[in-house]
Amino acid sequence: MSDLNDKPSPYPCDWLEVHSLDLDAQGVARKPDGKVVFIDGALPFEWVTANTHRKKNNWEQASLTAVHRESSQRVQPGCPHFGLHSGSCGGCKMQHLHIGAQVAVKQRVLEDNLWHLARVKPETMLRPIEGPAWGYRYRARLSVRHVVKKGAVLVGFHERKSRYVADMQVCPVLPPHVNAMLMPLRALIAQMQARDTCPQIELACGDSVTALVLRHLEPLSEVDLASLRAFAAEHGVQWWLQSKGPETVKLLDEGGPQLSYALPEFGITMPFKPTDFTQVNPHINRVLVSRALRLLNVQKTERVIDWFCGLGNFTLPLATQAREVLGIEGSEALVARSRENYASNQAQALGRQGLAATNFVVRNLFEMTPEMLIADGAADKWLVDPPREGAFALSKALADIEQARIGAEGAAPLPAGAENWKPPQRIVYVSCNPATLARDAGLLVNLAGYRCTAAGMVNMFPHTAHVESIAVFERA
Repeated sequence: MSDLNDKPSPYPCDWLEVHSLDLDAQGVARKPDGKVVFIDGALPFEWVTANTHRKKNNWEQASLTAVHRESSQRVQPGCPHFGLHSGSCGGCKMQHLHIGAQVAVKQRVLEDNLWHLARVKPETMLRPIEGPAWGYRYRARLSVRHVVKKGAVLVGFHERKSRYVADMQVCPVLPPHVNAMLMPLRALIAQMQARDTCPQIELACGDSVTALVLRHLEPLSEVDLASLRAFAAEHGVQWWLQSKGPETVKLLDEGGPQLSYALPEFGITMPFKPTDFTQVNPHINRVLVSRALRLLNVQKTERVIDWFCGLGNFTLPLATQAREVLGIEGSEALVARSRENYASNQAQALGRQGLAATNFVVRNLFEMTPEMLIADGAADKWLVDPPREGAFALSKALADIEQARIGAEGAAPLPAGAENWKPPQRIVYVSCNPATLARDAGLLVNLAGYRCTAAGMVNMFPHTAHVESIAVFERA
């Protein structure tokens, strides 16, 4: 009896049926011989033809040449600079896919990673966190190039798969007031004496301040500084100057309002500098902080540890709910800034209930050991928010303690002090990489004694293939 899956295709033999999207937003198809083809620009359930430009033994990479049967989820991109051809902006890869389908694809990526990489299946899939699809990008790093052949200065993202800067006149994912500034920025740099030695402008928007950080390789003339000041006055922005590394960033003119964003649900205001790491999408960040703390369900009697605390994005809201909070980060400079933000919000809290006792310490969180974990003391709950590398050492230290406690074969002996140390009852893990989340979830569920009670996707970066997510682990 023949397999139904082997029935002949009703379409020409050079057409390919796209089955799914990969993490780079490429359509995934198979040739009749089973060879996988990754097709830039193709969408699931489409029949397409494509031009192969890279071949390996088990897979090929191809560019879309024609769509013969279109997906119902294909839409007209919202940006005129989006495209598959050379010269198109490479900043967004999924504008041709309906925003609802983008969310569904990313949710599936999260589920697939958890299952295929760690054999972890969440007991509940959380509703995805969604927000504005346009005008959301409050942080961006824009390249600057004076292109003599074009007689113009370009300011924007790189072209697709290229080191060249795209000739962008608009960018709808930037806030509207910044989008409207792109062409004036090009004109500003074009008339500056330093136009050939200013390679980058970094954007950082707070709730009421827009900061632009100009990277300059040579000292700026008084004429150029005057031009920057005139632009700032006309467009209502702050200019910061960066001569070398991030530590050299300084405000062009002292005074004026400070960059900050608010977490109004918790009465918290977070000051930051334009080169600090803050979330690109403040609308989603507010919802994410709220959901994370709701899932953690902190009580006034509990001690909480915020691992990878950064500037205190989760730590300070936690301090409105817990008895005691410990924020841990790998950078002395970040810890100092966290302490400043805590002190600032504690002062603002006078006259109402203040923040819980909160300490900040420096740890190399990529070299955590069971001994270090125990030394930081037991906590009722953990909030874990690592970079893309994940929290492997932290998860492994927790798993090693549990394996020693149950006397697993080959486990190291319990470290000193472990007899009186208790693992957290609940962990909320915020991730910007589903693969490292899955790896760490495998340790927590399979070796450290936890259940994955819930997980869900967070659409922090609409129109891109970036997958942010949140997962909850409960002590079994």
